[in-house]
Order: sequence, then structure tokens, then C-alpha cells
Amino acid sequence: MGFVALVLALLLEQVRPLPGGNAVHQAAANFADWLAHATDAGRLRHGALGWAVAVGSAVLAVVLAQWVLAAIHPVLVLALHVAVLYFTLGFRQFSHAFTEIQLALAANDPDGARQALQRWMRQRDPAFDASELSVPGLCRVAIAHALIGAHRYVFGPLFWYMILPGAIGPVLYRAAQFLADRWAQGTTPAIKPVASEASVLGRTVQGDLVADAATAAAAGVEPYGWFAARAYRLLDWLPARLAAAGFAIVGNFEDAIYCWRSAAAIKGGDEQRRILLMTGGGALGLRLADPALDAQLREDDRVAADGDPNASAGSGSGFDWTGAEPDANGLRSAVGMVWRSVVLWILLFGMLTIANWLGR
Repeated sequence: MGFVALVLALLLEQVRPLPGGNAVHQAAANFADWLAHATDAGRLRHGALGWAVAVGSAVLAVVLAQWVLAAIHPVLVLALHVAVLYFTLGFRQFSHAFTEIQLALAANDPDGARQALQRWMRQRDPAFDASELSVPGLCRVAIAHALIGAHRYVFGPLFWYMILPGAIGPVLYRAAQFLADRWAQGTTPAIKPVASEASVLGRTVQGDLVADAATAAAAGVEPYGWFAARAYRLLDWLPARLAAAGFAIVGNFEDAIYCWRSAAAIKGGDEQRRILLMTGGGALGLRLADPALDAQLREDDRVAADGDPNASAGSGSGFDWTGAEPDANGLRSAVGMVWRSVVLWILLFGMLTIANWLGR
């Protein structure tokens, strides 16, 4: 049933793409905001409680719906799976803006491409400004954002759909990703005690608030969203690496694995994002890593070489790979690589489904 539901959901999305401000996503946003206001008092544990309530409610609703529908007719369970996959998985949830950028560059309209990229990126970063980006720069940002979107909207939910029973997996993954984005980055106004209120709580509690705030600041997130960010990173650890492996298999395998090893050797930062982008860049033969990261890697090599005259080039970070500058052709290559990787995952899911049927 799972494989059939996946194929039907992807076909449905191609025929009727899911709009960005749909009622389901808006209801989820309203519920997350209400829950944050109701439970946030500035402590990390309040964020954990809110996350458990939000994700647990979503998962429990799917479990109950599947149990009720299974008692009526199996076809209704299939319909539920298709609906869940339609709202949690699909290309059209991120590809429209990418297509706009492609069309603008094909029409020799870099300003239109910059505007399309800026509208796209400001959905997550309201301060993003693309007006000064060169064509290679905007292509790099667009490809990087598309690869991350393909992972979050296709590979991540699909992995957990294959692993967990029923339709729990994609709901769990997308709920965790949604809360990490909404709470960890502070897009939801949080209720935190002000100094006068904290002093009433007592010196010990006030110290705990400061300690929790310091812990969250070290991770670059809001205190209430600290647990949501950690939970999503844990759920995304294996899917991100499998998505990177898919890029390597359908792209330039040797360069992709080399870039993956270099990304894994770097400590700190967003490791999953770094592995996805550097592996995807190696598979495409393009420089997709953030310019600051690329400069850091090459500076480490230079420092290592200066400190040891006998050191070979690239001995500091082990990274001496040089890819091409992204361009409009790179956009088309990225689309092809993502589609090939999706086909690979779907074939794998199909083989697992057949093996399960034969094993009964």
C-alpha cells in the first residue's frame, strides 16, 4: 500500500500542486504559535514539553485516523496515506521559485532571477538581499537551497515513511522540521520572563533562566526552540546522509565522496547542511559550499603548509578539490540530479515492497 500511495501522491502533486498558504499548513502554524505562547517561560524544558505536545498530537491524530479508517475499509487507509504524503512530501512545495529563476536566466534577465531568488529566500530569512549577487552567486544560492529543499520535502519524509509503520513517518519528520524552523529561529514571538518577573521567581530560578539562555545562544537558537532544533537534527541525521549518498550515486561519485569526507572532518556548524551541499556540489562538479566555509578550508591548508614546509597541498583540511562556478547550466544539472536521486529512492522503495509481498 505504501508504494502505491507514494506514486499516487506524487502524481496528484503534479496535477494539483499544493499552494504555499494552504489551510493545513496555516492551521499547523497557528497551533504552534498558540502552544509557544501558552508554554514558553524561558526554560529549555518548556520547549521540550511544547515539542512533545505538538508532535505527539500530530502523530496520535494520524494513528487514530488510520485505526478508524481501517475498521471501515482498506481503501480509506490508502486515501489517508495519499493525503498525508500530499501535504508532507513533494517537489512543488519548493520547486516553483527555482523554475522562476531558471526561466529568468534563460531569458537573459538576471535582475528577474535575483528578485525571484529574494522572494524565495525571504520565506525563511526576511533579511536576505539578492540585489548585489552576481549570476554565479545567485546560481550557487539557488542550487544550494534547492538541494536542501529536495532533502527536506522529499528524501527526509520518504525515508521515515519507509521506516515507520503506517503514515507516522512523514508526519513525525515534517512536524519536527516545521517546529525547528518556527521555534528555534524565533519566528514565533515567545513569552519569556522579563527581569522584574524573573527576580520574583528567586535567585536560583533566575540563574537557571540565564544558564538556559546561554545554552541556547551557544547553539544559535531561541531557548524555547533549543529542544526542537536538537530533535530535528537527531531525526535528520541518517536521512541527510542517505540523501547525500543518493547524490553521490547518481552524480560524480568520486568527487562527491571526497567532498563528503572533507565536510565530515569540519567540526561545528550545521553538519547535515554542510554534508548535503558539499556532497551535492562534488556530484555536480560545482562549488556550492558557502564562500566563507570554502575560504576557511583553503586558509587551513595555507596555515598548515606554512607551519610545515614538508606538508603537501591540502594537508590542513584535506580539501584540495576545485569545482566550477555555478551557472544556468548548473541549475539544469541540479534538477536532473535530484530527479535521478528520487527515481533511485522510489526504485528502492518498490524493491522493498516487492520483497515484503514475496516474504508473506
